[in-house]
Amino acid sequence: MAEKQSKKAGKNDDVITIKKYANRRLYNTATSSYVTLDYLAEMVKRGEEFAVYDAKSGEDITRSVLTQIIFEEENKGQNMLPINFLRQLISYYGDSLQGFVPSYLEMTMESFQRNQEAMREAASETFSAAPGFKLFEEASKKNMEIFEQSMKMWGMGGTAFSGGGSSGSAADADIQNEIAALKEEIASLRKKLHEREN
Repeated sequence: MAEKQSKKAGKNDDVITIKKYANRRLYNTATSSYVTLDYLAEMVKRGEEFAVYDAKSGEDITRSVLTQIIFEEENKGQNMLPINFLRQLISYYGDSLQGFVPSYLEMTMESFQRNQEAMREAASETFSAAPGFKLFEEASKKNMEIFEQSMKMWGMGGTAFSGGGSSGSAADADIQNEIAALKEEIASLRKKLHEREN
């Protein structure tokens, strides 16, 4: 049953089925071996597709397992999710815009992935901050434009961000907040690079 669901989820044979048993053990059906959350995290980093199913019910629990991986990584001290971001994310649960948040986050991460090499180079420029900030600013503006376009497609007209007639002042404020947060991330990266060099 789980195998059939796996094929439906991925629409190809490349999606690996992971079964989760009552004792919380994870079983990789492709390698016929038990694996850990750390192993699944490495699979994600390698770009390997997998779906996790409850061994007894056959329910797709991929989302909860991926969330658990993030939780474990954060607990290891690899804090990637800012507190303010988590608070904002929680505030959207039950909100009228909740349905738009996943698409926006997905588009943002896809844009980030496309530009990650350039961003790595910008982050490693310890002597000149301007190119890195310009790149992040452009990425933020592009993401906001995409999101506003998707809102218009759904008949929202972007009023949630522009206050109905302030020509995007709220969107500008959001962009400035994003830029400020990204500047903080760059400063943190610089500090870590400096500590490694010394």
